[in-house]
Amino acid sequence: MPRKLHHKTPHKTRARLEPTGHGPAMGPSVSRASLQADLAHAQTRNARLAARIQQLELRLSQVLGEQVWCDSGLGAPADIDGLQRTITGLEQKNVELTAALEDIRAELAAAREANRDLTRALNQRS
Repeated sequence: MPRKLHHKTPHKTRARLEPTGHGPAMGPSVSRASLQADLAHAQTRNARLAARIQQLELRLSQVLGEQVWCDSGLGAPADIDGLQRTITGLEQKNVELTAALEDIRAELAAAREANRDLTRALNQRS
């Protein structure tokens, strides 16, 4: 974009500062429309990046909050539901095994009693 000069700049100086065309010293010319398009794209990209930064800041805040909550001992472990199901299953298994053990002990006591009775009966015959 050409530079604006004051009225008092001599004509030769003004001609030297203003671009006169395309040349190796001047480089490629850039139109106002292309600069405005570049600016619009940069502003759009800036808005997308700002939204992404907000998203990442929110996620970081959530993760750090959860970590601090768990580290403080105030929060339950993340897999509390799984642990609770495991505990319930183990308690049920414990009840079942205890009942089975009591049944087996009762059968053993009955078998021992029957064995004693048979032993006494055999000893009385002899």
